[in-house]
Amino acid sequence: MTRTTHRIPGRAGALATVLGATLLLPAVAATPAAAAPTPAVSCTSAKAGLAAELRTDITAALAGRTGTVAVGLYDRSTDTTCTLNATTAFDSASTVKVTVLATLLWDAKKTNRYLTDDEAALATAMITQSDNDATSKLWKQLGVAKIQGFLTAAGMTKTVPGADGYWGLTQENVTDEQKLLRLVTAKNSVLSDNSRSYILKLMGQVVADQRWGTPAGAPSSVAVHVKNGWLERSTHGWRVHSLGTFNGPGHDYMITVLTQDNSTMDYGVTTIQNVAKAIHEDLVPTTPSTRLYTPTSRPDEAFVPVPPRG
Repeated sequence: MTRTTHRIPGRAGALATVLGATLLLPAVAATPAAAAPTPAVSCTSAKAGLAAELRTDITAALAGRTGTVAVGLYDRSTDTTCTLNATTAFDSASTVKVTVLATLLWDAKKTNRYLTDDEAALATAMITQSDNDATSKLWKQLGVAKIQGFLTAAGMTKTVPGADGYWGLTQENVTDEQKLLRLVTAKNSVLSDNSRSYILKLMGQVVADQRWGTPAGAPSSVAVHVKNGWLERSTHGWRVHSLGTFNGPGHDYMITVLTQDNSTMDYGVTTIQNVAKAIHEDLVPTTPSTRLYTPTSRPDEAFVPVPPRG
């Protein structure tokens, strides 16, 4: 099975050209461009002071960063939630592969069957190597009707499956991705306990060069499960996304960061990792001797198919 991955430097955006016209109007001084507004991060927590700390530190992590960023955090251990642009829609790129696997397991549960050997091999390649061919086979096998059935059961009401087999163009947002991660990390009626364990196992076995993003800065005492995605298109530049779940002694939390309008892939990765480091530090205080998760210095991901000139 071929693993299709790419690491492509971002292209500089084209300069816009304005065609002038002669108008009989008074001269008006040019107005300076307005600075980008400070991201409005919203946090709540049952732990005194934590919401304010997270709000301050996530905002600081995004200071000076360009592009569109959406953030979701939920920590069960302190009943803490943070959101930023939670309903903004993004092309999913490879992050939809978690939804594809969840759909496969949800569908199998309905008929009380195990995955076939072929399905298990495809699922493993899809998550641990971000294999596009494996994803396309499972997407075709399931069909959009079953994908939509799972989304409905999961309450992911704003997620729209990609049309014409372009699963990487599925529209997703932080709210729905956090719903998915909650299902994967706690007992529920949609996914069986075995299914949840299977998803987490594969997300914990992602190949080294794809283990970047939300795990950045996580203490070594916390187990890491991740699935990332990226995609460059003619509009909105690079989309770079990361989903992560984290658990350890006294900690159980999940992070979604979705970005677009990045000038390069590396720029988006850095934005995500700045946010992740701030969140981990606030949720799981460390000492100078604590070993922190260091993501790969050469991040990689599958570059998903898009329509011609897309």
